[in-house]
Amino acid sequence: MADRKAVLVVDDDPGTLKGVKRLLREHGYDSVLFSSAEAFRNHDDFEHALCIVLDINLDHESGIEVRHRLKAAGISLPVIYITANDNHAVRMAAMESGCIAYLIKPFSATSLIEPIRKVAAGLA
Repeated sequence: MADRKAVLVVDDDPGTLKGVKRLLREHGYDSVLFSSAEAFRNHDDFEHALCIVLDINLDHESGIEVRHRLKAAGISLPVIYITANDNHAVRMAAMESGCIAYLIKPFSATSLIEPIRKVAAGLA
């Protein structure tokens, strides 16, 4: 990973991973991509991470569960949730788990980049 801080992206949809990577690159951010919660579980370099973009509906696990596991391990990076299956219960669980943004697919570039800019500026 480069010296500048990267955005960790966890989503089981290859198209979303590719699109988010391209968007982050266009705005000057590096990214590290994970296609599953399992692949992300093996990651241990959080020191160089700016934040996590985390899909709620992963193949075998909820992104919210992943967030709880990170917190339990003492990893408190800001989280931006993304989901294609919005409902009130999921939204409330996401907010309660602690996130800086909750985005519904398809989301605008600005809705993803703005919270990342705030984290990078130390405002989130």
